[in-house]
This record gives sequence, C-alpha cells and structure tokens, in this order.
Amino acid sequence: MTTLDSPHATTGGRNHKELPAGFRGTTSGETAKPTSTYTALLAKVRDAGLLKRRTGFYITVFTIITALLAAAVTGSFLLGPSWFQLLIAAGIGLIFTQYGFLAHETAHRQVFESGKTSDRVGRVLASGVVGMSYDWWTSKHTKHHGNPNTIGRDGDIARGPLAFVEQDAAQQCGLSRWITQRQGYAFFPILLLEGLNLHVTSYRTMFGRKKVNKRGQEIALVTTRFALYLGVVFWFLPVGMAFAFIGVQLAVFGFYLGAAFAPNHIGMPIIPETSRVDFLSKQVLTSRNIRGRGMTLAMGGLNYQVEHHLFPNMPRPNLRAANRLVQEHCGQHHVAYTETSLWNAFNIVVRYLNQVGLAARRPFDCPMAAEYRPR
Repeated sequence: MTTLDSPHATTGGRNHKELPAGFRGTTSGETAKPTSTYTALLAKVRDAGLLKRRTGFYITVFTIITALLAAAVTGSFLLGPSWFQLLIAAGIGLIFTQYGFLAHETAHRQVFESGKTSDRVGRVLASGVVGMSYDWWTSKHTKHHGNPNTIGRDGDIARGPLAFVEQDAAQQCGLSRWITQRQGYAFFPILLLEGLNLHVTSYRTMFGRKKVNKRGQEIALVTTRFALYLGVVFWFLPVGMAFAFIGVQLAVFGFYLGAAFAPNHIGMPIIPETSRVDFLSKQVLTSRNIRGRGMTLAMGGLNYQVEHHLFPNMPRPNLRAANRLVQEHCGQHHVAYTETSLWNAFNIVVRYLNQVGLAARRPFDCPMAAEYRPR
C-alpha cells in the first residue's frame, strides 16, 4: 500500500524515497498547519474568468449526442433483425457514456448557476437517460471529492470486487481471494460488468431503507427508461439477438465509463484515515491528469482530473486554460503534479492493483474459515 505517510509514496508510478513535495500531513492529535496556497490560485482562476458557466457549449454537446442517438435508433430500425445490430448496440453504449459525462458535469454545477436547475436536469440525465440513481451517485461522488483516496472516507477505494489497499486484499477469502491475487489482470474484464453493477446498485438503493432524495421521482424515471428501452429492443429483435444487443450495450457502457474514471486516482498516494492534509495538496497529490489529443472529448473532461478536483464547478472548455495556471502554481510551491498518457496510466493501474493483490497471497486465516474451524 502506498500512503502519503509512506516513505515510498508514488506519483504517476514513480517511487519516491521521501514524502511527496508539498505534503503537509498530520496524524490524529496533531494540529494541521495552514499551508495551502489554494486561495491565491483560486483568485487567479476566477480573475481569468475560468469559473464562468459555458451553458451554450453543453447545449451543443447535448444536441450532438442526442442526434447521434437518434441516428443509431433509426439505423437499428432500418437494419432489421441482423447481427450487425451489435455494432449499433456498442455505439449506443458509447452514447450513454457521453450522457453520463453530461450528468456528472451538471451535478457539479458546471452547466447552470442554479443548484435547483442543476439537480433537476442532472436527475433527468442520470436517472431518465443513463438509468442510474442520481441521489446515490451524487452522495457517493461528493464524499469522493471531499476525501479522494482517503481510507474510510472515499467510497471509491472501499473494499469490493477490487482491493485498493493491502489490508482489504489480505482479508479476501475463497474465490474473491483468488481473483484479488490477479486483480490487475482482471481489472478490464471486471469493467465489462460495471454497467450492470451501476443499474443493479441504483435499484437496490432506490428500493432500500436508506433515505433517497426524490425517491419516487427517481424510481419513475429509471423504471420508465428501462421499460421503454427493453420494450423496444425485445419487440423489434428476436429474443436471442435482443439479449445479445443489451449485453453488448451494457458491456461497452460499463467498460467506457469505468475506463474514463479509473486512471484518475488508482495508483496515486493513499491517505490514512487519521491524517489531515491541506486542500490543495490532498487534491493534487491524489489525482492524475491524462494528456493526449482528443482526451477531453473521449473522457468528458476527466482527463484534467487535478483541475476538476481543485475546481469542481469549472466547465469542461475552461479546464485546459486552468491546467497551465495550476501547473505553474504547483511548480512554484513544489507540489508534485502528475500527468501522463492514457496508456501509461493504465499500465500503472494494472501494476498497482497487482501489487496490492500480492497481500492476498500471504499466509492469512480467513475470518469465515476461522469461525467454523473445530476447537
């Protein structure tokens, strides 16, 4: 496990023998020093006009994506019952992911000034178009932004199909333990199931006991969305082909969405739960930017992850200009700034997950097995 308290903290996959530059962490019981220079950086960004909404840009993007969806649906009807329908299914998977990016940006108040308008539009996009619970996702994502890569506070690194810290890997049992030992190589196949997981988790949340804001509205939106989508697919295509169509669409959607979010934090420093880190250092040191032509379009602006975490409500078109200001600021204050190619980022992700998975190979008494062991 790599932590900000570790002498081997990593940024971009390169091991450092000393603490990352710019880190000012404290453990529980100590007083955190006000070392963040975030206020000065925020003033520069605001003076440059980079926090102004770009609603026109997002309307244009929404219009283009909707036109592509309409073209895909029209093409599907014209094509008829043919296995080439699976190509259209893959295209719709890509389109739904782009809608997901728009829902993400709307929830962050990047599109509209009004919080109420952002929530209304974001809920329609997330629940009515993408098919996932808006309240569940925003709650989870807000906690992530407040404490990225922080043990016990960031649900994105909580124990699940993948283990992101050695303590979780060491506690896996049975088949999960076997998978964890090889989880870096299993990462991409697992992403194929992420779309299905998002839909299932959303339904469990909406019908669960925990409080869900606008529960009835979300259930109505998600259920109507699936009724229309599944109804049309099974009405128009033979049963076997319909199942294949849905399977391909879900696999592409899950893979694309997961692949867009995964390179941003996996393999970056992990913050112990008891540590206190100033805002700028916490956001910059745990985030990784992805450089490359076309990455902003392909990743919905998530390629500028550092800037997105520092200024969550900054519109996508302004992130590139902010990138120059943030790099300059971090250079002046000796805060490690990580930016790499998508290919290298995925290599780092796989290596890191495999490294964490090694903890599952060490001798360990599975808690479940120990409970039923004769005494």
